Amino acid sequence: MSECLNCGAFVTERYVRVFAPTGMEAVRVCPECPDMLREGNEVREAKSSRQ
Repeated sequence: MSECLNCGAFVTERYVRVFAPTGMEAVRVCPECPDMLREGNEVREAKSSRQ
């Protein structure tokens, strides 16, 4: 069972396989993270909260 490193939310193995950086077994940010988002190879703070 995988979880997001930022918020601790459950993520599927398929989600990890697609969005985790090479060599990592967890994602740094997920769709449940209200304050962070992926931008290319980086993770950055969101400019506004997602709804």
